[in-house]
Amino acid sequence: MGKVNQGALVAIVGRPNVGKSTLVNRFVGERIAIVDDQPGVTRDRLYLNCEWGNQEFVVIDTGGLIFEKEDDIHTAVQQQAWLAIDEAEVIVFLVDGQAGLNPVDHTIAKELRQRKKDVILAVNKVDDVYNEDIVVAEFFELGLGDPQPLSAIHRHHTGDLLDKITERLDNDIVLDKEDSLSIAVVGKPNVGKSSIVNTLLGENRMTVSDVSGTTRDAVDSVCKHNGNSYTLVDTAGIRKKAKVRYGIERFSVVRAIKSIKRADVVVLVLDATEPVSEQDQRIAGMAQDMGKASLIVVNKWDLVEDKSSRTMNEYADEIREKLYFMSYAPILFTSTVTKKRLHSIFELSQAASDENQRRITTGLFNEVLNEIVAMNPPPARKNRRPKISYGTQVSVAPPTFVIFSTHPGLIEDPYLRHIERKLRENFGFTGTPLRVLRREDDKRKKRGQARRAGQYGSKGTDITLDEARASADD
Repeated sequence: MGKVNQGALVAIVGRPNVGKSTLVNRFVGERIAIVDDQPGVTRDRLYLNCEWGNQEFVVIDTGGLIFEKEDDIHTAVQQQAWLAIDEAEVIVFLVDGQAGLNPVDHTIAKELRQRKKDVILAVNKVDDVYNEDIVVAEFFELGLGDPQPLSAIHRHHTGDLLDKITERLDNDIVLDKEDSLSIAVVGKPNVGKSSIVNTLLGENRMTVSDVSGTTRDAVDSVCKHNGNSYTLVDTAGIRKKAKVRYGIERFSVVRAIKSIKRADVVVLVLDATEPVSEQDQRIAGMAQDMGKASLIVVNKWDLVEDKSSRTMNEYADEIREKLYFMSYAPILFTSTVTKKRLHSIFELSQAASDENQRRITTGLFNEVLNEIVAMNPPPARKNRRPKISYGTQVSVAPPTFVIFSTHPGLIEDPYLRHIERKLRENFGFTGTPLRVLRREDDKRKKRGQARRAGQYGSKGTDITLDEARASADD
């Protein structure tokens, strides 16, 4: 992964529903930030790479700034927005040209002036290009310079705004292109995913609340650990399909699934105070099906009061039983309160990723394969026994092996799983799924065609008699 939120930072701020996420999507050229008419959709700081005129920077999408609500969620969202403002080099203060000047706009403008930030005032939803001057005139009251009219949804003047942004950035700042290991932190709602990410980052980058569904976007954050770069992706909690309402939550779940797909490593977070559920199995199955290196983190271990009645080993056995198809994944017991073993996530993720990219030479693989077949040949089916000739590794991520044999359709899944177990015994592959596929031996197939051609003539074959004989000589 090369998505790195370092370098020049540009924060998009404003009250709710003025079009911040729409503008961010326009800047980056794809629909990444979730957009909805309901205010308050964006809650965390969302960092995205942007390039304009050979200048690269990172745009930060923030939650809407409001001042009248004081519940925990809105307070946390405001903290995230002000943190983005404090760390950004340039602030784009977005206001709504259709709704007109709002008292909250005055309050935000006052706060920005007090912070002495470099602010660009942008008036969104100015769809009538012939009356731009009339629409933006009232926003001069904010005392933040000439307002820039634009329409993010219709792409009017977004290029002019980008020009203003890049003019104010340090031209020497370039994004760090160093690849970093992408780790997607996934699980059901309210298992502690954001708390884990915040602890690993060493800051409150993610909005954390006891209310399930707090995280809606998949948020990328880069950090360093022991000299290595990691991109932590905090995702929305994935609930049962039947419980997911159409709209914001559905898009959040889709975004979480996409995050699994693009990640190098998937960290499945379980709640130590609850048994492994069917939904945990479904989420683990997604990572398995996508061939992702994986790690299982059992969070909230500090909340298990009677550890004598449920030891780590007993819970690990329960996990292995319920997630039997992910027996290769290491299990780590953690607590964001005590911070025990949390930073082991980095080392275990790196090791799992290395195994996910591992290659075995054809010679070494065939040595092991020949031993497996000699000790336990594939069983006969329909009075025929498949004969395995050789095998090779054809790809990584996940490591995928192909074995060639006669009658490959008679080699059933239990025997392929037997080969997989033996490969793990010999080579490890801890933390990564394996794929073992079967194919017909082409050389044997050609020889069979040659024999049939010699006995019955060329009718019914795909090659001439001379070609068949030549194949048999090979």
